[in-house]
Amino acid sequence: MNLILLEPGEVGASGEATLSGARAAHLLNVLKAAPGDRVRIGLLEGPCGVGAVQSVGDGTVALRCAFEAGVPARPRVDLLLALPRPKVMRRIWAQVAALGVGQILLTNAERVERNYFDTHWLAPETYRPLLIEGLQQARDTRLPSVSIHRQFKVLIEDDLDGLFGGGLRLMADPAAARPAGAAVREGIEGRILLAVGPEGGWNDFERSLLAARRFQPVGMGPRTLRTDTACIALLALVHDAMKGGGE
Repeated sequence: MNLILLEPGEVGASGEATLSGARAAHLLNVLKAAPGDRVRIGLLEGPCGVGAVQSVGDGTVALRCAFEAGVPARPRVDLLLALPRPKVMRRIWAQVAALGVGQILLTNAERVERNYFDTHWLAPETYRPLLIEGLQQARDTRLPSVSIHRQFKVLIEDDLDGLFGGGLRLMADPAAARPAGAAVREGIEGRILLAVGPEGGWNDFERSLLAARRFQPVGMGPRTLRTDTACIALLALVHDAMKGGGE
């Protein structure tokens, strides 16, 4: 953990907070926190700050919290992802949160197995701790929003404009000649929506539907990658091209 994240309800009116569980264990066993030490903290969906250790004991750490005035900008990149296999989805949550996304739209596709939607990795109580894990790694407080769409055509034709209005829409495609970074640098200002298909790729119908809704095909070479590898590589390229701007 490079940042200890606290829920708003955990911080008292005078800035006091008492931590237990994994966060306290990290402070005690990894950081060797002792009274008088100061640690980096953040308020979920709020500002970062500093926590002064007041006392330790019995697996708990008491902090006095002081937060900055400003709140980190929400990442400008959104991810539209064809739902991968459950064990791959489990790996993706923390990684994409650490890299920085504002929202995650999970959708169906012809090459997505229907039983993937039954996995417990799509339950908020399961994926939320993984998103927080990624935020703590990256020192961010802005939790990505998540929505699940079982009908790809309905999402793209009916719902997408309400979820993502103006901005640059990119469709990952190994056959595309235009690099993802170049499309971002040459694109319009505002938010960016990156669509990553299943490991077998978008089919012709899905590519046509995305293209009709202003998605530009982009790539990073001819290799077909696993979903988690593709997400990490493409998000890194997009953020690098944006030079880390916020919304």
